[in-house]
Amino acid sequence: TAMAPSSMAKLMTVAVVLDMVKRGALSYDDTFYISEHAWRTGGAPSRGSTMFAELGSQVSVDDLLHSMVIQSGNDAAIAVAEGIAGSEAAFAAIMNEFADRIGMEHSHFTNPSGLPDPDMVVTARDLAQLARYIIREFPDFYPTFSQPSFSWNGINQSNRNDLVNANIGVDGLKTGHIGAAGYGVVVSGTDGGRRLVGVLHGMSSERERSDEARKLMTWGARSFERIPAFAAGAIVGYAKVYGGEEGHVGLIGEGSIDIYLPRGNRRCLSANISYSAPILPPVREGQRLAQLNILCDNQLIQSAPLYAADSIGRGDLMRRATDAFMELALGWL
Repeated sequence: TAMAPSSMAKLMTVAVVLDMVKRGALSYDDTFYISEHAWRTGGAPSRGSTMFAELGSQVSVDDLLHSMVIQSGNDAAIAVAEGIAGSEAAFAAIMNEFADRIGMEHSHFTNPSGLPDPDMVVTARDLAQLARYIIREFPDFYPTFSQPSFSWNGINQSNRNDLVNANIGVDGLKTGHIGAAGYGVVVSGTDGGRRLVGVLHGMSSERERSDEARKLMTWGARSFERIPAFAAGAIVGYAKVYGGEEGHVGLIGEGSIDIYLPRGNRRCLSANISYSAPILPPVREGQRLAQLNILCDNQLIQSAPLYAADSIGRGDLMRRATDAFMELALGWL
């Protein structure tokens, strides 16, 4: 269901910046200018979430990131967008391209801060996907989300995500609030060796948001059991290779594959493997080829990418001709 992201949109802004730093296109020490637009729209005059950056000042990328994550500074998000792309609209195009790349299929961004815009929408699933991406790809930065406060311009502000101090294992990520959509949050934490990500939106107050998020994370930690499905390196299934030295290639997961299921529901399980055929050689070991789909009562509950267990080169002329004939025959049928 489409919903307004509010300040949770800043997670995408943060992801874009961190990706640029990781690729060497940007440095934490680089500085961006606080324009009048950033100051007036997202700074002290706006009376919204702000880091209180001074008009005309230069602020480092590191400080702008800390402000977005801890204070939810709108001025910081706008300054980042203008510094990278020249304008909010141009930066939004980068956000949308990035969202497509990481599998956020039902989201559209129009600005870096989450300030109200009827054309900007996300889904809870997409926000969870974004959170997983940030946690997985930027582990060195992730602890910033749990810092208790951040000071700028002589003003100390507490982390707006009060759940990081609630002793329930939450260590990030981001809250949001917008009048029409209510209060929301993307949260994550570890419990029993596994990481949980939760998203909720539409709460009527900060207190309700905190209470319901606490219930959600507690339920997630206690109500699901881990079922080991395939050990690391175990063959999950096989995919047909047309015209290869071998007719099939084994498929393995990225490490072990575990299923998390509501307790008492093991009998509902089924699974299948999907891939785009025909798979043509050469196939490289470790190449992503397929997806394992795990279902409960015929509803998809979990998926996992599958990779080639071995490399397979092109077969001889007879093998290629035979497979080509079979492919054509199957097409006729």
